[in-house]
Amino acid sequence: MVLFGSPLALQAAEVLQVRSGTLLQIGDGNRNYTVRLACLAVTPEANAEAVAWLRQQLPRRSRVNLRPVGSDAGILVARVSRLEGGAGSPPSSAGARGNAPGPDLAQGLVDAGLASWLPNCSS
Repeated sequence: MVLFGSPLALQAAEVLQVRSGTLLQIGDGNRNYTVRLACLAVTPEANAEAVAWLRQQLPRRSRVNLRPVGSDAGILVARVSRLEGGAGSPPSSAGARGNAPGPDLAQGLVDAGLASWLPNCSS
């Protein structure tokens, strides 16, 4: 069927706003929703730095890959990776495959020392 051809190429999720060190406002065409980075804890002291780091990694309209792991009080909880070749990113050597997901953003925050993994969290 044509419907299953390549839905991400037509309407990829885009970052509209970084709301906190763990919350993103995402849009995918007609819908906007809040996404929490899965299995991640950011202390209040590190929140401003985490927000700055996320804004650097995800400029507005950056295309992202969402891998949902659940929901909490109406907020989608997901693993989030930036799609290479999205808005604001330099041209990729991937050529036509320019939509390959980049590294998991939660892992990037942990590696930068701005967050920690939540205990007993499965992904």
